Amino acid sequence: MIIIIKQVVKIGGSLFPKHAIELARQLENTNSAIILGGGEFANLIRKYDDEMNFTEEANHWTAIDCMDITAKLVNDKVDSTGLAYTIDEVKELSDDGLTPIFIVSDFLRSEDPFECSWDVTSDSIAAYVAHLLNANLLIVTNVNGIYTQEPKEPGSTFISKIDAKTLLTFQESSIDVMLPSLLLKFGSDCYVVNGKYPERVLSLIDDNINDYNFDYTHIIGDLK
Repeated sequence: MIIIIKQVVKIGGSLFPKHAIELARQLENTNSAIILGGGEFANLIRKYDDEMNFTEEANHWTAIDCMDITAKLVNDKVDSTGLAYTIDEVKELSDDGLTPIFIVSDFLRSEDPFECSWDVTSDSIAAYVAHLLNANLLIVTNVNGIYTQEPKEPGSTFISKIDAKTLLTFQESSIDVMLPSLLLKFGSDCYVVNGKYPERVLSLIDDNINDYNFDYTHIIGDLK
């Protein structure tokens, strides 16, 4: 039986290692594919770039290499996952009953869908992969979703639903700069949810769970 990937779950690097590993375990048998953010490894690249002003190409690809590192480390701790290096391998691992964790660097080098920029992070990469798989997209991070400004700032307000076009006007949020444009281009929605609580992620992807009594943000990309 061929298993259809229902959703791509992008696990933010801010959740690595413990929360990311636990969530990957919880995603067993959910027809999910996982993409890991680069976390503190990628943040170090940003820090060094501020000091040394590396080329955008060097920053872009080394940050993607950081995603591969976190993916391999999470996979090492979870028996129900497997590493996939191509879209076909993502599907094959899912068919074999494993939760695929996508190692994206070689795939992106062959596809080359993005300009080299800090505006493109694992969020946009996950959106692109979800589009190719015709799957839903969940952005799982260390905050509840999208806020009007930094969550800790005075007057910051939580946003439960927002269209991607409006989100383009935000100077900063818990997703990357490119993602709203991609959601509009693909006509796709996505959800942003706090991965410190795996039950919240499972509530959004399991049709048999109807408990939505928690904060999350629904980003609407299909404005038709």
